[in-house]
Amino acid sequence: PFIAVTLSYFKRIFILIFKRKYQIYIVHCELFPFFPYFLEKFFLGKNYIYDFDDAFYLKYLSGKYSFLKIFLGKKFEKIITNASYVSAGSKALYEYASQFNKNVILLPSVVDTNNFSPTRNWEEKRYSHRNPLVLGWIGSPSTEKYLDILIKPLSNLGKKIPIKFLVVGGSCPDIPNVHIEELAWDEGSEVKHINLMDIGLMPLQDDEWSRGKCGFKLVQYLSCKIPVIASNVGANNEIVDRRCGFLVSNEDGWVRFINKLYNDSRLIRSMGSFGRNRILEHYSLKANLPKFISIILSANER
Repeated sequence: PFIAVTLSYFKRIFILIFKRKYQIYIVHCELFPFFPYFLEKFFLGKNYIYDFDDAFYLKYLSGKYSFLKIFLGKKFEKIITNASYVSAGSKALYEYASQFNKNVILLPSVVDTNNFSPTRNWEEKRYSHRNPLVLGWIGSPSTEKYLDILIKPLSNLGKKIPIKFLVVGGSCPDIPNVHIEELAWDEGSEVKHINLMDIGLMPLQDDEWSRGKCGFKLVQYLSCKIPVIASNVGANNEIVDRRCGFLVSNEDGWVRFINKLYNDSRLIRSMGSFGRNRILEHYSLKANLPKFISIILSANER
C-alpha cells in the first residue's frame, strides 16, 4: 500500500507539472493528503474550484489524525479561502465555506435519473409472511457503524411483522427477529438492488461529521421511487419532505413509521412517486449540471 500511495503522489505531481494544459482545476477533498496547503497552492496556482460533499475540514481537527492538528488543522480553511469558487453539497457545508469565501454555491449530491429509475410494479406488492416488508440500506464499510442504531427498533418490530433487511455494501450486525441479506456493492447492480427495497433507511448519529453529510443514500432511494425513513440529522432534513418520507429522532420513531408504511401500501406508492418527482426537480444531474457549468465558466473568465 505504501508503494502504491507513493506512486500515486508522483503521478499527480507529474500531471500537474508536465501537463499544464488546463485552465482550471477542480479539487475534491485534498490534492495531496497529509501535505500542507502551501504545497498544494504551488501546483494549483490561483484558479481552482473547491468541491466538497462531506465535512472533510474535520479530518485533522478530530479523530485519528487529530495529532496533526498543529500542522494541518487550518488546511481546509486555506483551501476554501483561496478558491475561485466553492461548491458545497449541503447547507451545513455551504455555511461553513461561506465563512472563508464569498463565492460559494450550494450544489447537492445528485444522481443521473436516467440510470437511477424505478423498475418494479408496485401494484403487485402485498405483504405477508411469504412476502415480507423489505427494508434497505446502501453504504460502505465506513458507514456501516450507523446500522447499530437500528438493532433494537428493528428487532422489536420483527416480533410483530415479517421483515427482510437488505444491506448493500456493508456488514450488518445481528438483529434478532429480522432476516438479513448482505449484498456486495457493485456499480452495475446497485440500481437493481435498490429497486428490491420497499423502504430505504438512513440512520445517522447526531455529531458534527454526520451533520456535514449530504444524504446521497436518500437521493438514490427516492430516485427509484423508494420512500425513506432517516435520522433527523444534517442534509436529511433538507431532502426528506413529509410527502416522500419520515424523519426520526429516537428508537420509537423507526418502529412507528416503518409500521405505518407496512400497513399502508398505497402510502408507500404515493410517497415513492412524490420522491421521484422531488429528485427530478432538485437532486438530478439534469437540474444541477448547468449550475456547475456556470461556475466553471465564471472561474475561467477570472
